Amino acid sequence: MPNLASFLHKRQTMSQASHLLVCSLLTLGLLTSWKGAQASTPQHLVQAGEPVKSSVSQNVPPALKNLLAQIDTAASRGDIKGVMQFYSPNFVHGDGLTRQNMEKALTALWQRYPQLKYSTQVQSWKSEGNAIVAETVTNITGVPSTSSDNSVLNATIKSRQRVTGGKIIRQDILSERTQITSGTKPPQVDVKLPQQVKVGQQYSLDAIVQEPLGDDYLLGAALEEPVKPSKFLTPTPVDLELLSSGGIFKVGRASAVPGSQWVSAVIMRGDGMVMITQRMQVVKN
Repeated sequence: MPNLASFLHKRQTMSQASHLLVCSLLTLGLLTSWKGAQASTPQHLVQAGEPVKSSVSQNVPPALKNLLAQIDTAASRGDIKGVMQFYSPNFVHGDGLTRQNMEKALTALWQRYPQLKYSTQVQSWKSEGNAIVAETVTNITGVPSTSSDNSVLNATIKSRQRVTGGKIIRQDILSERTQITSGTKPPQVDVKLPQQVKVGQQYSLDAIVQEPLGDDYLLGAALEEPVKPSKFLTPTPVDLELLSSGGIFKVGRASAVPGSQWVSAVIMRGDGMVMITQRMQVVKN
């Protein structure tokens, strides 16, 4: 027989779950805006005379590797000045962020998750006139926070950045995936979502729980939002609903204009919750 007591407990904790989701969406935005910055910083050490492009880590200049390590260290200890010093006053972000609201976002992120660890790898780099354009992948790993919900954050973000005169002048997020868990036993979920769709195209989101449910009930929700500056500091709350199957299976439709969208799946059971968010690019036909 289904565990009704467990389900009632879930309903009582639904407001807590919604609060965590709000924080999660905020965190996602913060991670996104920071990711490109971390990777872009080092590129100013590459001179125009260097190889035009390198996709092999052994060919990355030692000074570039060292600077990446320094930035990872500064971010891992929550040193906002140590990170922001590499941004140009005229910095431009593909998501519409400014240097000022990026700094606010990072500060808020590190207050909620004070024990994040950063590791960045250069995938490719090339010279373009007096600028360097580089693509990097940064992994962010967390440990359980000291908050009552015992939340943990992990993310992987690929970004492209342009650096001139030792400062990051532009950055764009190419792909990202963020997972936030809470509780003693969050559900293990496999999310399937296309990374790119055409404007107006129909797409499927499958978030499948990978373990037997037993007598457990599941609560969940799917959310699609455009990536824009207002969402970084003002996230949207979500109401969780009872799921009739072992996951979330939704069909959505891409926006009518090109851009980036966050697509999230939230699944909650009596002893834990998981939120997985991926960026989906909407492109012209």
